[in-house]
Amino acid sequence: MRYAAFITTLTALLCSACAVGPRYKPPSAPVPAAFKEQPAPDSTLAAEWQAARPRDDAIRTNWWEAFQDPVLNALEEQVAVSNQTVAQAEAQFRAARAAIRGVRADLFPTVTAGTSVTVSHASLSGSADRITAGTNTVFQLPIDFSYEADLWGRVRRSVESSVATAQASSADVQTALLSTRAELAGDYFELRGLDAQIALLTETAAAYERALQLTTARFNQGVASGVDVAQAQTQLDTTREQTTDLAVARAGFEHAIAILVGKPPADLTISSEPVPLRPPPIPVMVPSRLLERRPDVAAAERRVAAANAEIGVAEAPFFPTLALTASGGVASSTLASLLSVPSRFWSIGPSLVETVFDGGRRRSIKEQAVANFDNAVAMYRQNVLTAFQEVEDNLAAVRVLADESTQAADAVASANRSLALATNRYTAGVTTYLEVITAQAIALRNQISAVDVTTRRTTASVLLIKALGGGWSGG
Repeated sequence: MRYAAFITTLTALLCSACAVGPRYKPPSAPVPAAFKEQPAPDSTLAAEWQAARPRDDAIRTNWWEAFQDPVLNALEEQVAVSNQTVAQAEAQFRAARAAIRGVRADLFPTVTAGTSVTVSHASLSGSADRITAGTNTVFQLPIDFSYEADLWGRVRRSVESSVATAQASSADVQTALLSTRAELAGDYFELRGLDAQIALLTETAAAYERALQLTTARFNQGVASGVDVAQAQTQLDTTREQTTDLAVARAGFEHAIAILVGKPPADLTISSEPVPLRPPPIPVMVPSRLLERRPDVAAAERRVAAANAEIGVAEAPFFPTLALTASGGVASSTLASLLSVPSRFWSIGPSLVETVFDGGRRRSIKEQAVANFDNAVAMYRQNVLTAFQEVEDNLAAVRVLADESTQAADAVASANRSLALATNRYTAGVTTYLEVITAQAIALRNQISAVDVTTRRTTASVLLIKALGGGWSGG
């Protein structure tokens, strides 16, 4: 009866147990009502811009498909499988998830079982009436039970901290995926921009070669001077040199892409082909939704929750510890009687322990936990501010580059008209070849600038998608 009363009392204590430490409340962060850098109504981009609808706020895994490039799609699919940065983040998540089970095990009692054989020999010396001479053998099969009641929530707070840490690790995996895929898309579009420049320079070199042949023919006819021929040859050689130089940069981007998809550079070749760069329309939600979409912000918030739980873990040692220990089993001097009723033994008893003096150790641990919480809050708020900055930076880049793209197209058209006029004037013998070369240089520079603006605009779209936390579901 006494044992049943003890179990009832212990159960009542456990049911009434509380968890010390502060209740978690997500930290506040400065959130603007709207993004500053969205396109104005008169912007070139305004016709393509759209506000995100509620269903668009769901993260879309395959956001890169909006660029409508099959080669990019195939490369992106390999990131989750073969990228080593993602594999590292995924392994850390699995370790954090396993740690939850390890901490949660403290909520349950520990039971150990074993067997032992003890052989002892008693001497005839000493008190003969108390010592039996000879060799004694004792066989034992003990089972030990120990349990520390989680009265103050130390274990529960530890589990809470471990769960939040695992959730942060899960968000880290998504951050690694998003960052790696955005880096891959950025490198891919840089490579395609170089392909476009190489194609432009190759086409221009062919035009310069025809111009050189025309100038040489005019020189042979005595109409043009040797200076004209030399200038035409120089223009052609310079353009070919520029084409060769771009091949070095292209190879670097191709090698970087190979590493991102988990391959040696020798195992990946991306053929050079004209690929139109089409930045997709990007819906933008209200700033408050950004905090729910960015995996790095979510990870930072979960680490705040983990740090908050650690304060409770640090406060629990200030209170008494209730432990229950029990043991039982059988013991006998012979194997034959080991399992008989008289061979059984058992013991049970609780203990209540309070630390009276520790030289300030517990207070120091709690102060560290509070400081770690404050640090996690500051890191979270900094992540939020950085997220808003990245969105604003890339909103501005996409908006300005859209306007610049239109201006670059106008500049190319003007340069082409100027080149046509200069060529006609030279053919008619009205001017020297220097005017043609000048017009050619301006036209080529404007064409390269237009390609560069389109490339930058596309990569800025990738960075904006990354800053917004990923893509969107269909409308």
